[in-house]
Amino acid sequence: MNAVLDWFDARAKDVSAALLALMFASFVLQIVFRYILNLPLGWTLEACLTTWLWAVFWGASFELRDNDHVRFDVLYQMGSERARRIMAFVYSAAIAGAFAISLPGAVGYVTFYKIKKSVTLGIRLDYVFSIYLLFAISVIVRYAIRCWLIASGRPFEPPAAPAEPAELESREPV
Repeated sequence: MNAVLDWFDARAKDVSAALLALMFASFVLQIVFRYILNLPLGWTLEACLTTWLWAVFWGASFELRDNDHVRFDVLYQMGSERARRIMAFVYSAAIAGAFAISLPGAVGYVTFYKIKKSVTLGIRLDYVFSIYLLFAISVIVRYAIRCWLIASGRPFEPPAAPAEPAELESREPV
């Protein structure tokens, strides 16, 4: 099962890399055509914005892990194991619930945009904004699983990263 998940993780990283490469290529084209050839291209700005939107929500859906987020968890860390489980369950349920409640409205908003197209590329805007729906569903699933892990007494936090890499510990001071 881990091999399958690793394969899907690698493909998600491939999609992220492709989106960033497309955005960078569009950005370079924009600079070359505008400042060197003095022939500004309108579509490059729209391509940059669309690929950036997709890269951000794609990455947040499939690449970010819990320990990648910035947290202010002073009270959380001061609590006992039981208190941390309660706090984690409450905020996980609140996040999953808020996204679940907002999902029908988001679906309606995105599907409304099927009648509009982007100005220069002519891409239907429901396709452009559909990545948000994937993001919202991934957040709901991620935090619902976390609630289930907490409620069933299983570990729900990733192991803490070591303070220093092992190779730095073995070096002699300079």
